[in-house]
Order: sequence, then structure tokens, then C-alpha cells
Amino acid sequence: MIDHPLVAHKLTILRDVRTDSPTFRRLADELVTLLAYEATRDVRVTETTVETPLAPAPGVQLSRPRPLVVPILRAGLGMLDGMTRLLPTSEVGFLGMARDEDTLLPAAYADRLPHDLSERQCYVLDPMLATGGTLAASLRLLIDRGADHITSICLLAAPEGLEATRAKLAQAAPDERSVKLRVVTAAVDERLDANGFIVPGLGDAGDRLYGCL
Repeated sequence: MIDHPLVAHKLTILRDVRTDSPTFRRLADELVTLLAYEATRDVRVTETTVETPLAPAPGVQLSRPRPLVVPILRAGLGMLDGMTRLLPTSEVGFLGMARDEDTLLPAAYADRLPHDLSERQCYVLDPMLATGGTLAASLRLLIDRGADHITSICLLAAPEGLEATRAKLAQAAPDERSVKLRVVTAAVDERLDANGFIVPGLGDAGDRLYGCL
């Protein structure tokens, strides 16, 4: 969880039921950039040297392969610009997750990701970490394709979602201790309600970003 007054200020306005969609989109975009700053603290870099107008100077540049940003459709799209503003040279993949009507488990309905994610750092964008089902399924897919460093960026998280994500991943991949997983969020709220919504939360992030369908 990020403890910063600007993060708390923007999140407070996002929570407000009176905040309209255009304002919500703008503040979500700004908040994601602040979260991305912390989320990319350990982004992989390689040393380099550049010529300044006066002399050579040591520095660093992003390592290859480039980081992969993965918004979860549809609400994750509202976080994409804020993330790529900080990582403009990153690549972007898209993942759509929906509950399978037979198994009641999350399943991918849209997959625009590289088949080989070996040595890739992946940044998963999804505004709300509620039950943890969608995030766990997304992480499982990325790990199966070779990703070894995954950071999830969420506006809000519930304690139940964080715990469920850990449990589901441990059950699915008990031996994959070499995979680094992290969640960066603006706040961890009190709980989930009976319908699986985060309380106090901010409502349905997709609806507030784009309007009700």
C-alpha cells in the first residue's frame, strides 16, 4: 500500500459518489502514474554511458526484453495511459477475463499476449482486487508462459482478495518460488460485502470510468 498524501487525496475524490466520469477518468489516470512510480522501483536496467555536452556520464537504461504492461479488460484500460506515461517504451498486451458459466471460474475470453514471456517483467492493471479470482487466473496464465516477475497495480484491494490470491497461487504453483509477485495499491479497504464488492470501496470501477452498459 502506498502511503503518500497525493495518493490519499486523489483516492478520496475517486471514492466520492458525486465525482463524475470525466473527473474519475482523469484522477484514476493520475493515481495510476503515482502507483506506477512505486511499482517500477525494481524495474530491470543495464548500465550504460552517454555523452553529455561536457563529458561522458554513467547511467542506466531499461533492459531487454522490455517490460510488458497488461491491462485486464475492460476496466484496466482506464489505467493504461497512466502506466505507459511512466513507461513509454514498454510493450502492451491485453487480457480479457470472464467467469465460465459451467465452472464458475475466471477464464480468458481475449488473449493478446506474447506466447513466450521468459525473463519478462509484467505489470498487470486492474482497478479492483476484490475476490482475487481474476488476478489469480491472470497471474497463472503469465507464469505458465514464463514470466518470473509480476507486479499487479490496483486502485483498491480487499484483505480477502489479497489472501485468496496468495492461496490460489500457492495451490496452483507450490514449487514456483523463483517467481516474484507483488501487489501495489492505493489502499487496502475493510472487507468485501455479500455481493463481492469492496467496502467502503468506490463502486464499480468500469461503470464509473466509462458509464453503465
